[in-house]
Amino acid sequence: MARYTGPKSKIARKFGEPIYGPDKHLDRKNFPPGQHGLNKKRRKISEYGIQLREKQKAKYTYGLLERQFRNTFERASRDKGITGEVLLQLLESRLDNVVFRLGIAPTRAASRQLVSHRHITVNGEVVNIPSYQVKPGDIIGVREKSKSLEIIVESLRSAKGLRLTWLEWDDAQMAGKFMNVPDRSDIPEDIKEQLIVELYSK
Repeated sequence: MARYTGPKSKIARKFGEPIYGPDKHLDRKNFPPGQHGLNKKRRKISEYGIQLREKQKAKYTYGLLERQFRNTFERASRDKGITGEVLLQLLESRLDNVVFRLGIAPTRAASRQLVSHRHITVNGEVVNIPSYQVKPGDIIGVREKSKSLEIIVESLRSAKGLRLTWLEWDDAQMAGKFMNVPDRSDIPEDIKEQLIVELYSK
């Protein structure tokens, strides 16, 4: 299973945002990594550089490698609607992202692992493909044998009150419903998707 396994704090510092969640290193060193990190702030970035940076940020945020991200973009460009918005909607509809948004896992990386290790069900059936596209009406739950896992219990406890409008959670069943594909205004990620479209359109 291909995934990014490098230093996450370095990536967060590169973008100046906690894209992998709270990061004490980013709080302490809020400037780009490397020998000339502080001086890099003064260098003017080209238009291409700005577009590339935005694509890289989206890629790292959702935990995709280049080929996966490119394939998702190509699918978005074929679908009806505004390509940039459709791209984010496809990323938000991935099973690993939905598991994270429901609060079953504390991070997207952890949710990807839960899915891969067969702890997650969709409509009662175990699904172990992180990129599986969840559809409106699907029920995403925790497999019966996995409901006592410490990582899941702790994550659900800390996620209370952080639910999003397009998701519905049932504590008793330890399952959530994907109500609808989110509108762009409902997606909390700070990503300028139009820059990604411009980059791939060159």
